[in-house]
Amino acid sequence: MTSLWLDAHDPSRIPVSDLPVGLSYDVAVAGGGLTGLATAVAVARSGKRVILLEARTVGAVATGNTTAKLTVLQGTRLSTIRRRHSLEVAGAYLAANRDAQDWVLELCARHAVPVQRRAAYSYATTAPGAQSLRSELETARALGLGARWEDMTELPFPITGAVALEDQAQFDPMEVLSALAAELHSLGGIIVEGARLTGANRRGPLTLTTTAGEVRADRLVLATGSPVLDRGGQPLRMVPHRSYALAYRVPTAGWVPRGMHVSVDGPVRSLRSAPQGDEELLLVGGNDHVTGRTESPRAQLADLHDWALELAPGAERTHSWAAQDYEPAGELPLIGALPGSEGTILAATGYAKWGMTNAVVAALAIAGSLDDRAPGWFATLHAASGGLGSLAQEATMGAQVGKELLKGWTGAELPEQAPPEGQGVVGRAQGRPVAVSTVEGRTCAVSGVCPHLGGVLRWNEAEPSWDCPLHGSRFAPDGTLLEGPAVTGLGPVQP
Repeated sequence: MTSLWLDAHDPSRIPVSDLPVGLSYDVAVAGGGLTGLATAVAVARSGKRVILLEARTVGAVATGNTTAKLTVLQGTRLSTIRRRHSLEVAGAYLAANRDAQDWVLELCARHAVPVQRRAAYSYATTAPGAQSLRSELETARALGLGARWEDMTELPFPITGAVALEDQAQFDPMEVLSALAAELHSLGGIIVEGARLTGANRRGPLTLTTTAGEVRADRLVLATGSPVLDRGGQPLRMVPHRSYALAYRVPTAGWVPRGMHVSVDGPVRSLRSAPQGDEELLLVGGNDHVTGRTESPRAQLADLHDWALELAPGAERTHSWAAQDYEPAGELPLIGALPGSEGTILAATGYAKWGMTNAVVAALAIAGSLDDRAPGWFATLHAASGGLGSLAQEATMGAQVGKELLKGWTGAELPEQAPPEGQGVVGRAQGRPVAVSTVEGRTCAVSGVCPHLGGVLRWNEAEPSWDCPLHGSRFAPDGTLLEGPAVTGLGPVQP
């Protein structure tokens, strides 16, 4: 599976360095996606010495696999926040996302990053979905957002209604990361790839351990998707979701959308176009599921492909990829200092698929907090994210995780035969779960237990990978850590 953005990106445009020896930094940022780079730049603009540590390569995970819609119309997010919290909290969320949108657009203008201005649409295909959209429109108007109702759109299938918002934006997310990296470099910041954070002391001054060596810093920002280090409990307050995206070359006179469309009915689907040279590719996304908790990721991908061909018969698929997002309890991003760190370790996560704005919301909040000048909306969002509106949902999440944990540890014995090509199986051997897969003719046997909190892994035949159904850590067939709250890979075993 190859991302449209990562496939076209020139890695030489990212100014990376080896890990410097013997230097100390004001702020270290772990994670080279939009959250990490935007935070690093926002902090460096205030004159602080910044180092960014990326476990793989810049943009390798969520940001390089997004559909990259920069919009404050986000399905039914505003009305959902209003229902769970209050209109005031929904207003703070909207204000934060507007500030983030303006920040990104200013960055793109400064660095000549191409941006396409498009209308955003949240659409429904069922009566309940239309009712949800009516609530969203009411909340948007109460907050002064100039959205409107549409009974018909450009979509080539029937809808029951849509909410539209003009003058939103889309772009190539790797172009944005390249611009951020260039600015960080100009401000004296350092980017180190292949440096996975594996440990840190409890409070500053901090000594960080990474796979590339030690780093000293006064403060640490965890911008790793799901925060690593098992501090603060954020992975326990979120549900990891994987969703899929496909890009197509459409025949002449075939249908390609001009707007950016997101459904509010299940399964959630996303549609937009992407300029590539002299043509416009069709981008289709959706069919999300909780990581590690679906019978067949490949079937989800195939279903999305079939749906795309219904929209654009004869279309040629050029790219396919998947991304992981985190749905937070209480519907609000989890941003701020970790308990017990005395403000020296901060984290940001839980964007619920709207990371193009919320990653920058986190960057603005964290950079401001470090100088005691946090944006006015941050106090409202921070208080609400840990309030009563989140507790019931956290309890439900915890119960489901417990169920998945028990299910995994009661599996069958490991089969004697290696799985066929492209397949993986988990079974018990000498009392412990063992994960065995065969990919490109190579059979690997590794521990079947996630090193984060002991979840028993599931095989993802679409990517291929071992996925944890508890909190979303993912591993390559040979046990190499790919993403998630885990900080180590899977050890090899003798089946």
